[in-house]
Amino acid sequence: MKQFKPSLLTLALATTGLVSGYSYAAEESADTTEVEEVIRVTGIRGSLMRAQAVKMDSTSVVEAISAEDIGKLPDSSIAESLARLPGLAGERRAGRTSGISVRGFREDYLGTTMNGRELLGMGDNRGVEYDLYPSEIMSGVQVYKTMDASLTTQGIGGVVDMQTVRPLASQEYAAINVNIEQNGMESGNPDFDDQGHRLAASFATKFADDTVGLAVAIASTESPSQEQQFRGWGYDPIDANGDPSLADGVTVPDGGAVVLTGHDSYVRSAVLKRDTLSAVLQFAPTDDLEVTLDALYIDFQEDEVKRGMEEGGAIWGVGSDYTINKIEDGLVTEAVLGNNDNAFKSVIRNDASQKKSELTTFAANIKYNISDNWDAELDFATSEVDKTLTDVESYSGVGRSGHKDQGQGTIRKFVMTPEGAMFSDVDVPTFNSAETILAGPQAWGGGMAGYKDDFGSNTTFAADPNSPINYTNAQDGFVNQPIFHEELDSLRLDLTGALDFGIITTVKAGVRFSDRSKSKDNGGAYLTSKAFPDQGEIPEEYIVGTANLDFIGIGDFVAYDSLSMFESGAYDSVGAASVQADRKGDTYTIDEKVTQLYVKFDVDADLGDVYMRGNFGVQYVGTDLTSHGFFSRIKDEKGLVLADPISKEVDYSHILPSATFNFEFLDNHMIRTSISKTMSRPRIDDLRVSKSVNIDFNPGRWSSTSAAFSPWSASGGNPDLRPYEAKQFDLSYDWYFADDGFFSIAYFYKHLTNWHRNDNIETDFSSVYIPSYHQLGGEAPGTLLGFTDAKTDGLKGYVSGYEAQLSLPLHILTDALDGFGVVLSAAFNDGGLNDGTAVPGLSDESYQVTTYYENSGFEIRLSGRKRDQFLTETRGLSLALEETVDPGSELWDAQIAYNFSESGIDALEGLTVSLQAQNITDEETVKLKNGDPRLVTEYQTFGANYLLGINYKF
Repeated sequence: MKQFKPSLLTLALATTGLVSGYSYAAEESADTTEVEEVIRVTGIRGSLMRAQAVKMDSTSVVEAISAEDIGKLPDSSIAESLARLPGLAGERRAGRTSGISVRGFREDYLGTTMNGRELLGMGDNRGVEYDLYPSEIMSGVQVYKTMDASLTTQGIGGVVDMQTVRPLASQEYAAINVNIEQNGMESGNPDFDDQGHRLAASFATKFADDTVGLAVAIASTESPSQEQQFRGWGYDPIDANGDPSLADGVTVPDGGAVVLTGHDSYVRSAVLKRDTLSAVLQFAPTDDLEVTLDALYIDFQEDEVKRGMEEGGAIWGVGSDYTINKIEDGLVTEAVLGNNDNAFKSVIRNDASQKKSELTTFAANIKYNISDNWDAELDFATSEVDKTLTDVESYSGVGRSGHKDQGQGTIRKFVMTPEGAMFSDVDVPTFNSAETILAGPQAWGGGMAGYKDDFGSNTTFAADPNSPINYTNAQDGFVNQPIFHEELDSLRLDLTGALDFGIITTVKAGVRFSDRSKSKDNGGAYLTSKAFPDQGEIPEEYIVGTANLDFIGIGDFVAYDSLSMFESGAYDSVGAASVQADRKGDTYTIDEKVTQLYVKFDVDADLGDVYMRGNFGVQYVGTDLTSHGFFSRIKDEKGLVLADPISKEVDYSHILPSATFNFEFLDNHMIRTSISKTMSRPRIDDLRVSKSVNIDFNPGRWSSTSAAFSPWSASGGNPDLRPYEAKQFDLSYDWYFADDGFFSIAYFYKHLTNWHRNDNIETDFSSVYIPSYHQLGGEAPGTLLGFTDAKTDGLKGYVSGYEAQLSLPLHILTDALDGFGVVLSAAFNDGGLNDGTAVPGLSDESYQVTTYYENSGFEIRLSGRKRDQFLTETRGLSLALEETVDPGSELWDAQIAYNFSESGIDALEGLTVSLQAQNITDEETVKLKNGDPRLVTEYQTFGANYLLGINYKF
């Protein structure tokens, strides 16, 4: 029986240095000439071969991606490439694939590393936004679906390890990549472009008799995106506020009917700017010592504008003052909103946001051969991320709500379509720059409403803050500005030794210490025009032109730069934390110190006709956590907020055993089986000790004696949360029928033993009650009991699934199809939590297909992927993350390239030209109420994206 060992081809592919995760040792019997021949395999087929070699060699269940060539992954981003792997699924955000789910768990429940070290993201929590890491600096990615004891970064879904070039193991090279990017959707905003670029340069070299290696990659990206969105507020019964007018011949059916209650729709334009520097320096002065220094710097900025209309409709906007022209199957499909006596005052929105992030990582690794049988490895890494998100809302229209000179309102006709409402004008005011007023046309004063006397030291109103003005209509905009800072330091020591103890061949033991700190300062402010309490025009210097909502039948309106207005002080502002208890309730610092100890044994045995290899081991994880925050509540009858600093310390430990065994039979047929316990650390925001108390002075609640309907409520985090835990089992079958082809089928089961749930905890609020509240609520409250919203743990559930993958080069069927191939995969998942809620990121079904042709320098590829709906999150009020259901998507991409190295033209050796099209079918995102295709609550389109690329290697 031939034991399963890497073939000469896979060995040669591994030694190219393109995939840093290989652990092959060079075989003394390998023929150097033959190796030099096979390492010339590049392009699509070479990428698939290297990825297959990783899968074959690993004792874990893994998936892998390899660069097609130096600095050239198969897609324009790591996220796009990951989304093509079996059991993985991509999540679109603002038109880009950014999030990744592995086996039904989104990125908050994954471990993410770079070169084996825990990686910080630029998001709000632990999850990594994968599209922020440029593909040009990566040599490959390895996804661990099963755990072993030596993986000190773990996750219930799995571990994603992104890898950069190791110069001493790589060929020497220099490469330049240039891509011109074009959106298929024309920019809807005059101050944003629909064209962008991606530039990258990289090299790897060796000197001092190949004892020193240096690899450097520099990448700069400016990538545009566009979007058109209709969002319906809801669909309510038409008799909710009285009977509307009915056109001749229109009757309300016996079962009643529903009508669209309003909408806010916009055209969005954005540009992502990212500059990246990656450097690796290796030094191997002797055969026993190797030192590696890594550095990574990413400067990221995304600018975005969303311009559109926010308009109430029937019931919520004009009450019962609308005319129904048509009802079909219980839905009002045509109507006229408003009349001369009651027309809706449209709110023009010129919203802008800017996200700035900066990531810096430095690491040092020392490997030393203590003896022929023992190796030591010391690794140190330090990382830091700063992120500021500035999100400005700006309102304008026909004038200030309640002002004597406010202009006429809007009367619109609408018709329902499969894409939402299509509007036409009946009587609409002019929305040009000269006639549009910078003021809130609706009295949506929010936290400012009703507070007359004092807003604290942050007040910058031009009006006297002590005047008896009622600020109900003073809100002309709002800014959310959370600031994040995160640091992570880690130190790891590993010892690896060869053993001759039965079937045990190797032992690896180690210890890791890490110190992590993440803080959030949830800033925000109400914005008011300096003309308040009067109203005025938009300052001319900020007007950039016009935008329109032609895609829903609404024409031009003024476009202006609200972000610059805010930054230049064109608005007066009131700090939101002075009147919103939840601002300090979402401000925190989490300090987390972790100690890990592990031991892992590798096993290797010839069982006659079966060759077995694998590992078993155990990991200890000790955690010391301190959560700092604020206890925030209203302090007096003026409604101003008092916030006291608070903190809490907790500590706990876990034992994580694991075992994986692989059995090869019949030459390159393999059964893999694994059992382990793993965990994902709690979300950072859920660990905050901060708590905010809210009081509702509505007379009905104030006098209520029921805790369920009392005026008292609170929300906050829970630093006592323990990590999410899972016990998991994997069984898979692999058949490697060619060096560039294999078939795999797998089953997995994850028993979730400690999931977190949203809980409502009855609370006694007597400690925050003060008699002066009577001035707002009247008599003493009926009860001092209420409920606190917080996360608790202990919830159980499961996720299970089947995965199948086929990589089939068609030359094995007939030589006539040489160069053609297909890669197919599918995943079928099931699961949920015991309380009936869904696991975030879990789609019941997902599919991936890639067909390719590669011959004589030509590379052609068509790829598609599809996933079902899944639970995820989006930003809601105050940019807070809220759960939402993504309906899923079906995305198709295509690429054609020519490698001039096959042309015979010496002057063009190393040049590759490519054209890539993403989202070629312009897949829309549609959200529905109750699954009814007529009740559209959100309809988004993003357009296709095209990249013309030049890659030159020399």
